[in-house]
Amino acid sequence: MEHRFVEKATGAIADKYRLSILLELSNKGSLTCSDVQELTGLSQPCVSHHVKLLTESGLVNARKEGRNLYLTLNKESLQLLSGFLTKLT
Repeated sequence: MEHRFVEKATGAIADKYRLSILLELSNKGSLTCSDVQELTGLSQPCVSHHVKLLTESGLVNARKEGRNLYLTLNKESLQLLSGFLTKLT
């Protein structure tokens, strides 16, 4: 189970746009898809694709309120990934 999670998580952060989304979430705590679109300059369909990959990886939680999707970091998953990477040193 851990290996599959690490594979998905590292694949998710391997993209410069997804990495910038994670960094911005770390700074701000929460973002909407509109915020992500503004941050990255990507079209709405591209933002949706990147958000889907981040949520499927388990690194990001998404909560829908009305028409907005709010994104937050999944700190438990990030700690699991950090623990795995620490084992490599």
